[in-house]
Amino acid sequence: MSRVASSPVGLHRFRPCLQASQPRHVFKTHVQSPNRVARFQNIAIACQTTPNPNPTDSSTTEKPPVEPGSVNDNVTQAASSSPDPGLPEFPSKDINRRIAVVSSLAAVGLFLSKRLDFGVSLKDLSAAALPYEEALSNGKPTVVEFYADWCEVCRELAPDVYKVEQQYRDRVNFVMLNVDNTKWEQELDEFGVEGIPHFAFLDKEGNEEGNVVGRLPKQYFQENVEALAHGEASIPHARVVGQYSSAESRKVHQVVDPRSHGRG
Repeated sequence: MSRVASSPVGLHRFRPCLQASQPRHVFKTHVQSPNRVARFQNIAIACQTTPNPNPTDSSTTEKPPVEPGSVNDNVTQAASSSPDPGLPEFPSKDINRRIAVVSSLAAVGLFLSKRLDFGVSLKDLSAAALPYEEALSNGKPTVVEFYADWCEVCRELAPDVYKVEQQYRDRVNFVMLNVDNTKWEQELDEFGVEGIPHFAFLDKEGNEEGNVVGRLPKQYFQENVEALAHGEASIPHARVVGQYSSAESRKVHQVVDPRSHGRG
């Protein structure tokens, strides 16, 4: 013990631990010494969870500051140079052209289908019909339709009549007579036309086998035409009447000049 106490170095080392209080100026003297300051710095660095990078370390590179205005430009350039493969691309002009062509063809097809099924008019039927005199002389059975342009039921049945005509026109004559034309007054009386549309079914000699008047299912008209085409002695629907327009209304719409309606 006397050896430790006589050593000035040992007393200097153990003095902070043996004495309870130490003058403040002595503590400051030791803390502010270069060795002690360096020791505290090392302790502080060792206690940090994420030490600060050494500015002189070559493994870390500092990023230059980015101005706020240049951020959008960089993002725009990156988006234009490397598009995301997951995002859909805008259609090209070639694709737009193909879509336009397909749409046009679809529109034409829709127009033609409507024309065949729903767009057939009475004028179309009249233009395709045979003249009455020719039908009575060519040796084929004949269907005579008495109609008027103002007849709503006549217009409604026109598509069905057209379909049956297209199916049997090579074996059966189809004639259209407009009741507004005074030329057909004698035929109106002969066939007893009181309502329109009035369909008269004639055999190949021109004799009437029966008639169908007004709005009726397509089946009635088609079965009668089929019986004529096969030369049967009678038709299945010889006298059937549905909803019709009065033929007396023709007096309001009469046309004296027969040439104004041509064949009808």
